[in-house]
Amino acid sequence: MCGIFGYIGKRDTALELVIEGLKKLEYRGYDSWGVAAELNGSLFIEKQVGKISEADLSPIKGKNVHMAMGHTRWATHGGVTQINAHPHFSWDKKIAVVHNGIIENYEEVREFVGKEKFVSQTDTEVIAHLIGHFRQTMPFKEAVLAAIHKLKGRYAIVVMNVGEPHLIAARRGSPLILGIGKGETFLASDIPAFLEYTQDVMYLDDNELATVGESVAFFSIETGAPLEKRVVNIDWKAESAEKGEYDHFMLKEIMEQKDSILRAINQNDEEILEIAEAIKKSRGCFFSGCGTAGKVCMAAEYFFSIIANRHVNFAPASEFPIYHHFLRPESLLIVVSQSGETADVLEAMEAAKKKGAKVLSIVNVAGSTIARTSDYSLQIKAGPEKAVASTKAATSQLALLLLIAYAIRGDLQEGRRVLAEAASAVNDMLNPRFLTYVKGVAENIKNHENAYIIGKAENYPMALEAAIKIQEVSYIHAEGFAAGELKHGPIALISKGTPCISLIANDEVKQDIISNTIELKARGAHIIGISPENHEVFDQWIRVPDVGVASPLVNLIPIQLMAYYLGVLRGHNPDMPRNLAKSVTVK
Repeated sequence: MCGIFGYIGKRDTALELVIEGLKKLEYRGYDSWGVAAELNGSLFIEKQVGKISEADLSPIKGKNVHMAMGHTRWATHGGVTQINAHPHFSWDKKIAVVHNGIIENYEEVREFVGKEKFVSQTDTEVIAHLIGHFRQTMPFKEAVLAAIHKLKGRYAIVVMNVGEPHLIAARRGSPLILGIGKGETFLASDIPAFLEYTQDVMYLDDNELATVGESVAFFSIETGAPLEKRVVNIDWKAESAEKGEYDHFMLKEIMEQKDSILRAINQNDEEILEIAEAIKKSRGCFFSGCGTAGKVCMAAEYFFSIIANRHVNFAPASEFPIYHHFLRPESLLIVVSQSGETADVLEAMEAAKKKGAKVLSIVNVAGSTIARTSDYSLQIKAGPEKAVASTKAATSQLALLLLIAYAIRGDLQEGRRVLAEAASAVNDMLNPRFLTYVKGVAENIKNHENAYIIGKAENYPMALEAAIKIQEVSYIHAEGFAAGELKHGPIALISKGTPCISLIANDEVKQDIISNTIELKARGAHIIGISPENHEVFDQWIRVPDVGVASPLVNLIPIQLMAYYLGVLRGHNPDMPRNLAKSVTVK
């Protein structure tokens, strides 16, 4: 959830570099922030509540240091206060720690080191005091290892010790990546934070520790033994992680779907066919993901049924471990995650692996934990996605799963044709006139506090995803329903003028959902139709291309735009919704 950034190297502007890195990680948490450095033989720490992009940075001016670290917080343990902001430090002010994750046994550790030492309500502070406790009798690295052995939970930590010329980083379950430059090293929760300085990275894996100074060395947390690591080059451009001409990342990423869908289906034929064969051979195929990725997995159930005549099962990743009763070595779990670091997905994978099942992952981040711990992995190639609300990653995930469904049927090239045509249609659709029209629709409903979305077949999961988008960006109470379920209860929510969005494709269920839309209209709903064709039941019509079974891709994009404009019109920052962070790396 939180963002970590550290620097050590040839430049004496380490604090400024850390501040800039944290700004690029603000999508991971923006309740508070802080930085730490050694200055004149003691710890310098500056912490403030609020977004770092809006902060008073005068306290760090003129402080020239070659090593620093910082943190931007998404609060879990303890309220949003300056004391609870990171970095946290030991009682003797010799050790400073930044942390992403949750320490489950923090109360036990608090008792061990002495409650009287604590000033915050966070679980993180126990790490600093625990390292400080062992540091009294041990060298720096050994003290960190001893402390880690007493911790339970998920974490990525960076530790600074006054008098030591290096940082120590460690992880178990939360992401931490090293950027390797010439005479300098960066540490960050996500690659875009240091992308303008280097594209060479080294991954810190679970249960590993690294000492980062003039050189970098890796060690096993379990045994303390040194580890060999290789440098990996990341093919991302620095400008892809910047807003450019757009006011917000969300709008930029919506518009990038002109290209990202094509990149998603630009996969190696042999890999796609190998994965299709693995799915066909499996006995029990499960899809799992969280939030938006979970709705993509639900859509895949329909894709596999309609196109490949193949039954698959879906469960949210947070619920998946209970399915262990059905898992066996012949099972296959397919997980979907934008970040490749989602905590609940990693737990689902662990449950599958315990039963000997294989895991296929569909991710956006090369070298992410989920990708590296899967038996098979495919990248959607969407590029950096920094807005909290997922847009281009979602349609790229849909496109790739649709392509796999065609490959299972034996029609891979037909799948490519269908998706290439859909991508071309998206390119045509995303023009200035279309954006202006959708903004006008948003203007018409911006003052309503409730909205409902209906869909059927493969567009039912898109109705659920549409509700997520509107909820998280505009804070309007939105719900998605299977169209045929309206008369079983939800239609009681409809009153005169209630905005209701109907997702319609030119398919076998078209007439059914039009009938359901008429039912809503009869109860006074204001109908917004998203459809290739206009219907007299619509009060407003958002025209989308007719792309057949790929309709979820084109039906979802107007909703993404509508959510964006609703957020902006209601005075919210669509990139940073309240109470949310981009990558959910804690349970």
